[in-house]
Amino acid sequence: MAARHTDSLVQPRLAVSEAEGRAVLEPSGDWLIETIGQMDRQVRAVERDHSVKALHLDVSGLGRIDTSGAYLLGRPLRQGDDPVPEGRISGDHPVAARLIREVHARMDHCPPEEASGWGLRKMLTRLGAGTEHVLDEAWDTLGFFGHTLVTLGASLLNPARLRWTSTVHLMETVGINALPIIAALSFFIGAVVAFMGASLLETFGASIFTVDLVGISVLREFGVLITAIMLAGRSDSAFTASIGSMKMQQEIDAMRVIGLDPYEVLVVPRVIACVVMAPLLTLAAMLAGLFGGLLVSWVTLDVSPSFFLTRLQNVVDWTHFMVGMSKAPVFGLVIAIIGCRQGMKVGGDVESLGQRTTASVVQAIFMVIVIDALFALMYLEADI
Repeated sequence: MAARHTDSLVQPRLAVSEAEGRAVLEPSGDWLIETIGQMDRQVRAVERDHSVKALHLDVSGLGRIDTSGAYLLGRPLRQGDDPVPEGRISGDHPVAARLIREVHARMDHCPPEEASGWGLRKMLTRLGAGTEHVLDEAWDTLGFFGHTLVTLGASLLNPARLRWTSTVHLMETVGINALPIIAALSFFIGAVVAFMGASLLETFGASIFTVDLVGISVLREFGVLITAIMLAGRSDSAFTASIGSMKMQQEIDAMRVIGLDPYEVLVVPRVIACVVMAPLLTLAAMLAGLFGGLLVSWVTLDVSPSFFLTRLQNVVDWTHFMVGMSKAPVFGLVIAIIGCRQGMKVGGDVESLGQRTTASVVQAIFMVIVIDALFALMYLEADI
């Protein structure tokens, strides 16, 4: 169809004549998508000042019309889902009456919004909907996890399929670039634990046990938890944002068209990067936390660094270190899976991207805490 030229359009007009208790709308000019923007306010005034049953439409002076103009002209005549009565549209026009009725018939009429309330039924409805949403998310995540493991296994059996360049680049982004902030946070966590332990234990004359407290807490819990939470807030959100932006721009659909598997190209490198770098970052976090505890013990308790390290080696068992390190790859795997899955679920708008990024970080931190609690129960039952 040939493009319309703006200079050939006749600007729309709308006259209203009242007689015998009814109002007749008399449109003129071209009611097209290029011209009707200025008429919306006048049509709304007609809807406000006149009853629907008293309105009639005379299309004899109407010029050209498209579906947008038909929607706007027919809006004052609508009454719910009922069709426009035959006698409400008059005048000789080749398509106007039929087009207005067709647009009205194919509209999706939204029901009125329910009144908000906080009754028991409303609360139970929201609780049930929230529970169903959580179960759906868990089931979808489990399916995504299985698909990723199958793809990862196939890639490991055929190493030529692995994307080594992107994997190494992601290792740098996830690991090396995150090392300063993780080390700094762990240093201060170790210092705070040592300071609080020294202040509390000094009351009982047992301040020397501050070394034990710092060693066990940092090696067993704080080092790996700080690493996992920082990965969830930093890398997980980056995974969702990068994959989500590709999904919005239909780059993932283009991958499928040319025969590439998005899981193999996008998900597997991120999973490998997180699983490999999480233990290394955890080790750095542990060392930084112990160093923070050492400095505080040296300053507040006058415990020399050599004595701190000697007692740490003699009293704190290596099983605490192994417990902390055993959690790191599991946390890395969970964080990568959640971040990539949320990125794959992004829709076609920016609002969806923001919602999925937020959900990614929240879910990752929540799962880190839950899995850490499960590890604690498991090691407690195993007496480790």
